[in-house]
Amino acid sequence: MRLNEVTFTDARPIDGYGPGFFRVGGEAIGGAALVLPKRALGWGGYEDISPILDIRGEVDVLLVGTGAEPAHLPVGFRRRLEEAGLGVESMASPAACRTYNVLLGEGRRVAAAMLPV
Repeated sequence: MRLNEVTFTDARPIDGYGPGFFRVGGEAIGGAALVLPKRALGWGGYEDISPILDIRGEVDVLLVGTGAEPAHLPVGFRRRLEEAGLGVESMASPAACRTYNVLLGEGRRVAAAMLPV
């Protein structure tokens, strides 16, 4: 197997996560996080949809990390995002972190809204 190092240029990958935090581009964010290629911020969870709607022109797909386990998204949350034209994929937060970094490394327009593990 051949492994290649990924260079993120000016994008900020998710470096790690743990109980109650995410580390993005070397910066720790406590609690839930909204991560974009060039910035990351705290996120208020499913009820805090405004910051996600504000980025809809910047990204094509939103990964939603549902915490330690995969879970269905609240119907109203998913509906509002899809009506806004965002592609939405939900998965456990660890998988969302890995998928975000892969897509970011491919130069895709991706964001992740994640609940902590």
